[in-house]
Amino acid sequence: MSKDLLVNEGIKAREVRLIDVEGEQLGIIPIREALQKAVERNLDLVNVAPTANPPVCRIMDYGKFRYEQAKKEKEARKNQKVISVKEIRLSTNIEENDFQTKLRNARKFLEKGDKVKASIRFRGRQIAHSGLGKDVLMKLYENVKDIATMERTPKMEGRSMLMILTPSNEK
Repeated sequence: MSKDLLVNEGIKAREVRLIDVEGEQLGIIPIREALQKAVERNLDLVNVAPTANPPVCRIMDYGKFRYEQAKKEKEARKNQKVISVKEIRLSTNIEENDFQTKLRNARKFLEKGDKVKASIRFRGRQIAHSGLGKDVLMKLYENVKDIATMERTPKMEGRSMLMILTPSNEK
């Protein structure tokens, strides 16, 4: 936002609506007079609304304004959470111990706040028994539904069946 603001002599309008340091409107005045008022106060004239008619300019310390904006953006970036998608691959004829290992991994990912994409790849004639794959995915969901919600129900995509789980927003 602050990168495209026009400052002082960069403002090309003839007249501007001027706002002083305290936020009070001084009315519509010629650009030279507005620049003169900014120079008298040892501050900058910043075009805050270039699309308005006439453009709105404010008398302020532009360096301090840019610093505050950068600080706010940095704080916003620090507070945002990047959600990644972790994939767990299962098979239709998975053994119980293997299933428990995949289940532990899925729970670990969900507790960290990541999404989990559970997929089953059908090979050869297994595609005729896609119901078995759906049963395995639903069993996985039943075991994690206390900490997760199903964003996408099990669906076939080519030779794979996919299901997406997201962490519950109870925290």
